Amino acid sequence: MLEKQRQQLIVDILEEEHFASVRTLCAKLKSSEATIRRDLNKMSKLKLLKKIRGGAEVNDKSSKKSKRSQIKNSLFLVDKETNLGKKQLIAKKAVEMCKENESIIINGGSSTYMMGEFLMDRQLNILTNSIVLAQSLWEESENQVTLPGGEIYPSQGIILSAFDNDSIPNYHCSKMFMGTPGISKIGVMESDTLLVRAEHKLRKQAEQLIIMADSSKLGVNSNFLFVPLSEVDILITDSDADPEILKEFEAQGIEVIIAD
Repeated sequence: MLEKQRQQLIVDILEEEHFASVRTLCAKLKSSEATIRRDLNKMSKLKLLKKIRGGAEVNDKSSKKSKRSQIKNSLFLVDKETNLGKKQLIAKKAVEMCKENESIIINGGSSTYMMGEFLMDRQLNILTNSIVLAQSLWEESENQVTLPGGEIYPSQGIILSAFDNDSIPNYHCSKMFMGTPGISKIGVMESDTLLVRAEHKLRKQAEQLIIMADSSKLGVNSNFLFVPLSEVDILITDSDADPEILKEFEAQGIEVIIAD
């Protein structure tokens, strides 16, 4: 990750949490303590944050945080590098499920972003709220790509609409692909209520819901429930998935596909 990107993520974290320890920043940004301390020193001199013992806090005088509702920071740049190999296998399998000229929905996220690599030589009609995925497909593929209207959330790389009368209800798609911070016997989890609301709008326009979750996400609960397992049609995961957890999903009528 570039220094500029890492430092912007530090600002995002501080604006959301007001304070973060060096240890927390190391864990979230997958960086060494020396790197984080060097960033904090530079940013403190530029008055981008206030350095305190053991970490840093938001600099109220320089903070430009919007008053709008904030989504819990998913740190997209970091998330997309986590379990990269497994996510790529899952993404490849997801794209293989799509027929030429099929209309699909791809929800924004680090797992679904990986589908872009395998969509370059395809021709599909894609509705997505992922700005980063849309940009790469526009520039390098023959897919028809549509973004819904709404507000841009740069840290997550997505666009969300707060209005019920936007363009999303005008679309009908055969499949919706989405990642998740966790899927368990409770259901498919999400990290923020704004995301849950936006994803429900997309879900209504698709015949099938396909969850893309690497093995580290199985059996994991998060803050909010998106849908119960009864609404999931297919789960794509990797070969390290716990067989007992997969049996629980299959018992709920979910088709489990192993990407290997």
